[in-house]
Amino acid sequence: MALPQLTDTDRTEALARALAVRRERSEVRSRLKDGRVTLAEVLGSEGDMIGRIRVRQLLESLPGVGTARAAQALAELHIADNRRVQGLGTRQREQLLERFSS
Repeated sequence: MALPQLTDTDRTEALARALAVRRERSEVRSRLKDGRVTLAEVLGSEGDMIGRIRVRQLLESLPGVGTARAAQALAELHIADNRRVQGLGTRQREQLLERFSS
C-alpha cells in the first residue's frame, strides 16, 4: 500500500496536530509528577490522547518512581513494556492503582 501524497498545507497541519498531542501528553505527565493529578484520575479519564500514553512513561512520571521501579512493577503485574493505557484491562488498572496509590 502506497503512502498518500500530502500537500504542503496538509503536512503542516498534520505536524501541528502531532505537536499539540505531544504537548498535551507532556502536560499530563508533568501534572502527575507535580502531584496536581493522581494516577486514578489519569487512568479514569476518557480520551484518545491519554489512552495512547505508554504505561511505562506514565509510571515513570509518578513521584518516587523511576525507570527501574516502573519496569519491576510492569514485570510483576505481567504488563508488556510497550503497553499503552488504552490497552490495559480492568484488572491491570486495578492492580496499578493498588500498587501506586498513596
